[in-house]
Amino acid sequence: MAWKPLASGYISGVSALMFSTASLLRRMMNSSHVSFVFRGFPALHHQRRLLALPLCGCYAAALVGNGVLVWVVRGVESLHSPMYLLVCALCAVDVLVVSAIVPNTLLALLADWDRISLPGCLTQMFFTHFLSSVESTLLLAMALDRYVAVCRPLRYNELMGSRAWLALLLFTLTRSGTVMATLVALAGSLRFCDSNVIRHCYCDHMALVSLACGDTAPSVAAGLAVIACFVGVDIPLILLSYAKILRVVLRAAPAGEERWKAFHTCGTHLIVMMCFYLVGSVTFLSHNLSMSIPTDVNTFLGLAYILFPATVNPIIYGVRTTEIRNGFFRIFRRKRLVSPAWKRHT
Repeated sequence: MAWKPLASGYISGVSALMFSTASLLRRMMNSSHVSFVFRGFPALHHQRRLLALPLCGCYAAALVGNGVLVWVVRGVESLHSPMYLLVCALCAVDVLVVSAIVPNTLLALLADWDRISLPGCLTQMFFTHFLSSVESTLLLAMALDRYVAVCRPLRYNELMGSRAWLALLLFTLTRSGTVMATLVALAGSLRFCDSNVIRHCYCDHMALVSLACGDTAPSVAAGLAVIACFVGVDIPLILLSYAKILRVVLRAAPAGEERWKAFHTCGTHLIVMMCFYLVGSVTFLSHNLSMSIPTDVNTFLGLAYILFPATVNPIIYGVRTTEIRNGFFRIFRRKRLVSPAWKRHT
């Protein structure tokens, strides 16, 4: 009868449609986003351009402060000692880490250039976390340097010689490079098939991993391992070093100005270091432990974790350090004496 081929064709068409729909859904489930959009301050999205002013000010202060500090250390020969070279290296790392995220953040706030590719996101993630881990190692090295200078002064040149510098460089590159490369490789192997909106201003590890639709247990475990590797190792060693320094100073220096100076210097350094580690740990663990932190607060903490040390370190290690301050005025006076010479003949 005529209706049989009609029914047969209808059934075949429905079957083909169902098959193609199932194939499309399967392909969609197996697909992964190739680009992401930053939404760091959702509650302030309409006022986001106002956020660019303080961010730009902090970025400029970090560049100028750290740049001047490097210029002074390089220009004064008496500052070419391990401690001040570590300060110089810390300044260079601060400039690199803020430059890895702040320009892109400013473009997102001012020009709505808030999209980034997955390879770009993974690259930014690697350099941000790598440089932050290098900064942690430098802070540890500075604490150990002060410990050797105060508690083992007769062996300072032996313990802080060129061999120690080479060992520090190899240790820093090996630890930070391998750990962060593993972290990024695990994140890069995930599929991102749900949302492509990163609730942050830059590619933070767990902010990206939280968008994955597969098994994220290895990435979460790797994030916790990073905290244990850096915060769990570096903080106890830094605290132990400063505790021993204070004990030696309290025994040697009489109560008065010298003792107060030691307390003030060590206390200031420890406050800056603890802020760096505390804010970094909170931002890193907020997704790992499912901490209910508002997106705007978490984004602010993530920016503070990068910008606060870069802005404050030049003040702590530069303005408040007598040798560096005197070196700056010495170079400034030298420039003033040399540069106006041509004007006297005009």
